[in-house]
Amino acid sequence: MVNLKNYNVILKHFVVILTMLFAFGCSNQKEYVSKIEGKQIAVTNLNGENAEIEAFVRPYRENIDKDMNEILAFAPETLEKSKGKWQTSIGSLQADITLASADKIFNLREKKSVDICLLNHGGIRSIIPQGNVTTRTAFELMPFENNLFVVALKGEQIVEMANYLIKEKKPHPLAGVQIFLNKEETNFTKIMVQGKPLDLNATYYVATNDYLYNGGDSMYFFAKRTAVFDLNYKLRNIWVDYFKEVDTVATPKNQRIILE
Repeated sequence: MVNLKNYNVILKHFVVILTMLFAFGCSNQKEYVSKIEGKQIAVTNLNGENAEIEAFVRPYRENIDKDMNEILAFAPETLEKSKGKWQTSIGSLQADITLASADKIFNLREKKSVDICLLNHGGIRSIIPQGNVTTRTAFELMPFENNLFVVALKGEQIVEMANYLIKEKKPHPLAGVQIFLNKEETNFTKIMVQGKPLDLNATYYVATNDYLYNGGDSMYFFAKRTAVFDLNYKLRNIWVDYFKEVDTVATPKNQRIILE
């Protein structure tokens, strides 16, 4: 006859061992993602505002709007970059004020003058509308964080610059230099820098931005520079400071690339 007590003991041991084996086996199993599901949730006005978030953001937005909407100057006419084959009113103004700002800083730091300013047409992202000019206007004109640099170039590189501008046929902002073209507009006849004929052996100091001196817009002649100076001045801030200094925004009329 089977001893039931011994049988129960054996059965309990068996169950315990089986449970341990099962638990050990499960602990070594790796879990894998077998399926991912998602759906598009459109963000529209129908979702409404979150009152708590809106209450948190409102004072910051109001302070920013107050600063951005501050009136700095007045523009008697609209300045834009779409009108003009070789130069535009807004591009010439940008080059003029950038050259003046760079020259002031460069003269204090290096005891040297800036001769030329060259910027890029594509860098101007808005217009200066007729009427009041605000801080927001400057941010819309120049939304990028580009810095002002002065690059030392030989006269030979100024020739390369002129050939680049003639080939591009874009009204890049230009100041401090006049390039005279032949009737076919395919080559220059002479180059004047600060009212004097170009000297191929001379060193000229050119104000530009970090994007261009690094070869942006294929302006590879900047790579042949003999020196470079970071003026640590945002191009956007040049606009802001100019607007603060003047009562009325100027409209440059003088030509920089001239058809003879």
